[in-house]
Amino acid sequence: MPDKHEPHDDHHHDHSSELSEMQLRVRALETVLTEKGYVDPEALDRIVEAYETRIGPHIGARVVARAWADPAFKQALLADASRAIEMLGLEQKVGDHLIAVENTSSTHNMIVCTLCSCYPWDVLGLPPAWYKSTPYRARTVKEPRAVLADFGVTLPADKTIRVWDSTAETRFIVLPMRPEGTEGWSEERLASLVTRDSMIGTGLAKPASEVGA
Repeated sequence: MPDKHEPHDDHHHDHSSELSEMQLRVRALETVLTEKGYVDPEALDRIVEAYETRIGPHIGARVVARAWADPAFKQALLADASRAIEMLGLEQKVGDHLIAVENTSSTHNMIVCTLCSCYPWDVLGLPPAWYKSTPYRARTVKEPRAVLADFGVTLPADKTIRVWDSTAETRFIVLPMRPEGTEGWSEERLASLVTRDSMIGTGLAKPASEVGA
């Protein structure tokens, strides 16, 4: 079982016709539960609003963009991510401590939870289904390069891969490398390059060419 605090090194208007099958099923379930009095529509609206505005990967993207643009904030983030995020006035309430780990030219970081699915949802939103799957949880520690290859990420053979195992008390967020050609960009524009997967470590930040001027 991996150590819980050490890395493992490996050298609108929606019309029904426009909804997907899953969305239709969710809407039907919501209708049934509401009619039976099991669900309060206003409570659901508040939950959705929270994930749209106060919780989610766009929050993490703002944190990463600030770290890319502000060396002092980056230093604070790597020293104590929980406190640094509080400095931005953002919510960070999952677990007792959030740790930011930085990707560099020599090291790539990945996040996993080998026991269940602990995840910093307040800065990354709801975890993707694959994060909670047994294959991802088992294979990421044993064969991280193969897992990255499954996500279309190929790293140099001499780059170290570190896998960080989350717990209920300690969660992690990856600070991806800043793409080249982004000098002078605003934080808002930089944030558009940050993906959820890049903050988990199963992806990289988007190249500058993918974002318009």
